[in-house]
Amino acid sequence: MERQTNNSTDKFVNITWQPNPKIKKALHKQIVDYISAKVASGDWTVGSKLPPQRELAKLFGINRSTIINAMETLKSYGIIDADYGGGTKIACNTWSLLMSSPPDWNKYIASGPFKPNLPTIQLINRLEFDKNFIRLGTGELSPQLFPQDMLADIFRTLPAKISSLNYLEARGLSELRESLVQRLALRGINVKPSNILITSGSLQALQLISVGMLKPGAQVYTETPTYLKSLQVFQSAGISFTGIAMDKSGLVPWKIGKVPNGSLLYTIPTYQNPTTLVMTVERRREVFDFCSKHRLPILEDDAYGELYFDGEVPPLPIKALDNSGVVLYTGTISKTLAPGFRVGWLVGPESVVNRLADVKMQMDYGASSLSQWALTEIFDSGAYDEYLSKLGLQLKERRDIALEALDKNFSDIAAWDTPTGGLYIWLRVNSKISSDKLFQEALNKNILLNPGSVYDYKENKNIRLSFAYANKEDLAKGIATLGDIIKNYG
Repeated sequence: MERQTNNSTDKFVNITWQPNPKIKKALHKQIVDYISAKVASGDWTVGSKLPPQRELAKLFGINRSTIINAMETLKSYGIIDADYGGGTKIACNTWSLLMSSPPDWNKYIASGPFKPNLPTIQLINRLEFDKNFIRLGTGELSPQLFPQDMLADIFRTLPAKISSLNYLEARGLSELRESLVQRLALRGINVKPSNILITSGSLQALQLISVGMLKPGAQVYTETPTYLKSLQVFQSAGISFTGIAMDKSGLVPWKIGKVPNGSLLYTIPTYQNPTTLVMTVERRREVFDFCSKHRLPILEDDAYGELYFDGEVPPLPIKALDNSGVVLYTGTISKTLAPGFRVGWLVGPESVVNRLADVKMQMDYGASSLSQWALTEIFDSGAYDEYLSKLGLQLKERRDIALEALDKNFSDIAAWDTPTGGLYIWLRVNSKISSDKLFQEALNKNILLNPGSVYDYKENKNIRLSFAYANKEDLAKGIATLGDIIKNYG
């Protein structure tokens, strides 16, 4: 597993190797050979930065004098260049060209149309796999909530039901789509299997729409703040975002104004990410009526709709109001069961489903056949609904632990609402500290957050706090530590 070299957003090369003190070759020569090979192979491109010498010594498990010796050798070869104040970088030089002639990958990387993720999101994505961090921002279920017994029973039955694991038809496994027709009907969505496309998670549905249906320069309206702002999937297709304000009832559609042709409205009306706000029944009707009138298609993301507790069932999806194909609706198993299944679904008019199915087949030739068969059995056996009932109780317990810790540590420095479902608490911090600064300070205490700035169109001091991932002890401990950081900042 790659070892993180730094807790800042600076991009250092990844070090996944240590010299071997048991072999005859001197340690500093092993380091010279390792770095030379990484440069020669093109793994480390010209301009890549090495970590500071103290950090290198720690990563390599050796003393600093050995590092200095290796760095001097590499510098004499012209492989590295030490710039005062700028750190140590891989240099462009005759020596490295003599070792091999790799392409200048930096030029290729910079020219690709898909935009890099936000530096903060890149860092979060790396550190989420570091077991030293308490993950207070992660938007997935804890391994402690994984239904191992249920899945063991399901997978024991699969061999008798699976005829093959060959490629499936473009829209996905017909049995799974039949099962989804029945489940969607319980939520007021009446469609046929031909109206459903199985995707590799609901995020792929967004990508398919961005490249398969929207023109460069198209306008996408979203709630503000919104999960979509933390992604680059639409921006990479040359599509613009406009944030629309929310009130306590949800997104305010009459603030959209004049709607250009080819635009789209993206909304998460149920346990909105990151705020966990639930759009009221009346507001859902207002959003639908506005979009119908202005011929503005709606992309409804319902990733959290089944994650309710406190006995408060959320309103039916906006899609339940739709008899004319205004709404594209997406769902997923990633938030309720396990993201590793990589299964989501898009519901819409047959023309849209067929178009996106064609695009999907060009991308990956279909979502996992095994996952689709397994999910069909999970749905049809009744095990999933029983599991959801238990999960709701467990999430409620975790939410209550988080609320108790917030009451103890944040009563005078933040405000929040009590969610009745979903995975998050939207924490509105009353402090001089910015969410980005708090993110960095928390990293120093081995706490990983999702700062509100990655979800918004402007700077804010909010935090998306997840109560779903960290174990219950770490959840309370992490919140207490977070409170101390903010109070000590002043």
